[in-house]
Amino acid sequence: MKYVDLDAQAGDLSGVLDPARYLSHLPSIRCDLPPGARAFATDTDHYDFRSRRCVKDLTLRAIRGAGGEDVEVEFRHNCCKHDQDLLIRYTAVTDIVIDPAVDDDRKTDLGPVILDEILPHTDGCSHEIACWDGTLTLVCRDLKATWIETTCSSKP
Repeated sequence: MKYVDLDAQAGDLSGVLDPARYLSHLPSIRCDLPPGARAFATDTDHYDFRSRRCVKDLTLRAIRGAGGEDVEVEFRHNCCKHDQDLLIRYTAVTDIVIDPAVDDDRKTDLGPVILDEILPHTDGCSHEIACWDGTLTLVCRDLKATWIETTCSSKP
């Protein structure tokens, strides 16, 4: 991550997640982001840890179309926090990197999402998603994020 701090310090407490530097940089790059990426990155709920539409704690469920031009990444909700799943459709994908920190046998099991960062790129935008056990990074022309109603076995 270039701007999102995954290991910030708050007093004596370390390991604090802090998107503040990214959020302060976002107004200067928002016009350089494609429309769908801009809408998702600038959504006020995106980095609000109390929001049901914050990406933190979602879990990667599936990656469809990897190796193709259009890729779908589906995230499952966390019943304690979310009441919707998240589907992100990436168009004109030029690069996708799944970097598991544990081992290759885990495939897309990267653990819960910590935070993400969307930045302008010569091909459109890059979207880096940091999870507890690795990262998923895609470069594409644009993306469209859709929150999908779901049911929980326990209420959030």
